[in-house]
Amino acid sequence: MNTFCLLLPKYTPGASDFRGKRDMYGTNHQSALKGTTTIGVVCKDGVILASDTRVTMGTFVAHKRGKKIYRIDEHLAMTISGSVADAQRTVDILKANARLYKLNTGRPMPVNSAARLVANLFFSSRLFPLIAQVLVGGIDTTGSHVFSLDPFGSLTEEKCVATGSGSPVAYGVLEDKYKEDKMIGDLLSVVVSAVDSAMKRDTASGDSFDVSVIDQKGYRKLSDEEKGSILGGS
Repeated sequence: MNTFCLLLPKYTPGASDFRGKRDMYGTNHQSALKGTTTIGVVCKDGVILASDTRVTMGTFVAHKRGKKIYRIDEHLAMTISGSVADAQRTVDILKANARLYKLNTGRPMPVNSAARLVANLFFSSRLFPLIAQVLVGGIDTTGSHVFSLDPFGSLTEEKCVATGSGSPVAYGVLEDKYKEDKMIGDLLSVVVSAVDSAMKRDTASGDSFDVSVIDQKGYRKLSDEEKGSILGGS
């Protein structure tokens, strides 16, 4: 069942002109691309997704506990950055299509299929883009996967990836400490250290952070106590 004909974004005048220029309403879309730190890591037994919780509008902190990691299904999740409205609509579209896929086939949507669906959505809107950069991660019968997507639909599979304005700082930690074929328990401290470092050095990232893991038991968001324990021991 093809639902894309029903899910394409509406035309918004000037929405494609977001590279530091202003549209006919005076909106500078460059600000929509600033802020946030999101991280996705592939482990031997699953996937770790993490993000800070600060939501900014230029230099203004609009929300201190913004949700940037979304559960799509028990085996699948995604992180968001960019324009909140565009990113949340992308989440809703993927959730709906993941449910339809399960109803039609009787099995969960593969991770690469979910990522390709989002890539097709972004690419079909490339003239008037959805201003969002997302990570899609999860596990399926082929193993653990994390995919990175830009606003135009470019799709790459990564073992370890960070997005947003805090990503250069996060990469400094990830490149030094991340090792492939490690278990979730071994890499949680690395991911937490990376997002914590980004929050300390990037003004558009901060306030708090969320961490979610996906393994054979399903999707789970870490509690504040678990995060505090990991951060204290990292």
